[in-house]
Amino acid sequence: MRGRDLASFVEEAKRAVDEKVRLPRGVYVAFTGAAEARSQAQHELLVYSLLAGAGIMMLLSMVFHSFRNSLLLLVNLPFALVGGVLAAFVTGGSLSVGSMVGFVTLFGITVRNSIMMLSHFEHIVAVEGELWGIDAAVRGASERLLPVLMTAVTTGLGLLPLALGSGEAGREVEGPMAIVILGGLATSTLLNLLILPTLALQYGRFQARQSDQ
Repeated sequence: MRGRDLASFVEEAKRAVDEKVRLPRGVYVAFTGAAEARSQAQHELLVYSLLAGAGIMMLLSMVFHSFRNSLLLLVNLPFALVGGVLAAFVTGGSLSVGSMVGFVTLFGITVRNSIMMLSHFEHIVAVEGELWGIDAAVRGASERLLPVLMTAVTTGLGLLPLALGSGEAGREVEGPMAIVILGGLATSTLLNLLILPTLALQYGRFQARQSDQ
């Protein structure tokens, strides 16, 4: 098993047992220990993450008063996913509990950056009374440039030591998590500043308050 991840080793062991071992009736083989704990942890993490994501989307729809604007928050998730998967692939990683925790954390950071961008668009139109258009979109993106970059840079600097030492003993969870977050931040931050304002300009709905109108 040296130099391999637990998941592929267990799958190969299961295939070998099924092909070569003939058990009498009523006897079966169970793979327990770390393999079983890993599978259960991944299942629970996936279920709880989906439930939390659904609740967050409901709250954001109430805050933005527009389900359409809330959907724009999800645009960055594929951008973050691409960067995280590429980073894990380049470093020879696999889907582990650590990488799944990294994706959940990465999605949280990405959605936060999107909220910062869209909420500022809404502030420019609803509070300051500027008409929604290309000028408002460019202004909002430029004014949120530094906060978004600072979030990415500080997070990246904090996780860089963990990513560099991911092969060391005791960092089986932190290492893959840091690699996924760093890779996803690189792509999501760039595309958040370039693609999200363009999509918001095309599909977003921002209106002045009724009293201002």
